[in-house]
Amino acid sequence: MSFSEDQFGRKLDRCVTDSIIKGCGGLVIGSVASLLFFKRRVWPAWLGLGFGVGVAYRTCEKDLNSLK
Repeated sequence: MSFSEDQFGRKLDRCVTDSIIKGCGGLVIGSVASLLFFKRRVWPAWLGLGFGVGVAYRTCEKDLNSLK
């Protein structure tokens, strides 16, 4: 493997980890907001998950484009 393949692999691993962490964090924040403010509706949890994954995607895209 070359250096660029190793670097790409590390960044991709970091992207997957970041997506899981931020997605779960958004899900937890959305669930807490649902329990406290929205009478136990499901949509705040999904919205939080979407925001978390969206932020992770933007960060991942920026990191992978920096390899060019």
